[in-house]
Amino acid sequence: MTHRYSRRAFLRGAGGVTMALPWMESCPVWGDDKPTRKQARRADNDGSGAPTRLAVLFSGNGFQSGEFWAKGAGPTMELGKVLAPIADFRERITFVRGLYNAHALKGNIHSSQTGNMLSGAPLASGGAIRSGTSFDQVIAQRYGRSTRLPSLVLGCERSNPGIHKDYSMLYSSHISWSSPTNPTPLEVYPALAFDRLFNNRNSRGDQSVLDAVLAEARRFRKGISNSDQRKFDEYLNSIREVERQIDRAGKKGELEGWRPTLEKPNIPRPPDGIPQDLPEHMKLMCDIVVLAFLTDSTRVCTLKLNNDHSYLRFPHLNIEVGHHELSHRNNGNYLKVNQFMFDQMAYIAKKLDAVKEGERTALDNTIMMYCSSMMSGGHNASQLPVVLLGGGGGKLAGGRILDYQGKSHRQMCSLFLSLMDKFDIRLDRFGDSATRLAEV
Repeated sequence: MTHRYSRRAFLRGAGGVTMALPWMESCPVWGDDKPTRKQARRADNDGSGAPTRLAVLFSGNGFQSGEFWAKGAGPTMELGKVLAPIADFRERITFVRGLYNAHALKGNIHSSQTGNMLSGAPLASGGAIRSGTSFDQVIAQRYGRSTRLPSLVLGCERSNPGIHKDYSMLYSSHISWSSPTNPTPLEVYPALAFDRLFNNRNSRGDQSVLDAVLAEARRFRKGISNSDQRKFDEYLNSIREVERQIDRAGKKGELEGWRPTLEKPNIPRPPDGIPQDLPEHMKLMCDIVVLAFLTDSTRVCTLKLNNDHSYLRFPHLNIEVGHHELSHRNNGNYLKVNQFMFDQMAYIAKKLDAVKEGERTALDNTIMMYCSSMMSGGHNASQLPVVLLGGGGGKLAGGRILDYQGKSHRQMCSLFLSLMDKFDIRLDRFGDSATRLAEV
């Protein structure tokens, strides 16, 4: 990898706290401490000094039938109702139709359609656990060597226990796998995810990360350009706001699990897995993805908004039916839930697009991929819903529809091979494919 770890990439504070810095034109945070004049000019001109990032978003159970589609190209591209939240980004969307995972069709439903979502690997049945290393983790294990965290894997719903139709429900709950037998640890608590970004210790208690590094931040600010000072101030304010949101959420009670209506519950504690305030929970996780990228704490984030076979509920939408049951009803309420899920992609995209990195924005330097385990709640995985958003550091063109229906090579793993190329990881084969999607 060309990007090296630089001492200038961090502010260090009391108690072992460190905070990574965003990309700035007057400071080679992500390159060498002393770049050549040619490198500096190139970075200033086109933003190439900033790294390329990958964000994978997933929601289970597919989308409302007949409303996940795209037509046309560029600024006149039309989008189905499910995709309405990301309509403002139509010129940076690549809508991919017709891809599938062959091994997802060999098992039963849900777990066997999800555990190999990002790997295309065959899954062990009978309650055993064996999948394949997911493509996000292949990128993390190679490309992520330059950052503190190889990747950040977040979720808004706890893992499902048990077995469903001879397949472990662990497959339904994890799309990111560090090895065939190890799902990548999933963090569902925003505070703990935040701590992973900004603290070397396992727990920082009540210490504010920003307060801990404030003295060094003030010294650092004096040595950067006026435009970078404004960017730096905005960055510090965004960290402070996330800290405040986490504090407010903590005062309300845990974000995960049911909140007792009595001071002392008079019934057994309900099962974990249902956030107390779902919109707040998802927003915090999205904010942490953005912070992770802007601080270069990691360049690979995977956000699982819910499980396949999900029990998540949506009282903020006045919908009390669980996600899995709702997917089978396939009605207007399910459309509302689908759009709420895509609201999260739009939120991250807007935050990244507001940050300039040379001539590009952070969104221009990112590849976002939204996917699900089936096209709709009817368990049809013969083609999978995929949307790409962002510029991939100038390597991914938007405003396009790529249709692979009826083609002989339409494996999801062909897409993953093409995406890994964007990160200078060129494999001869991945999963069930040795063929790239040339159009990507």
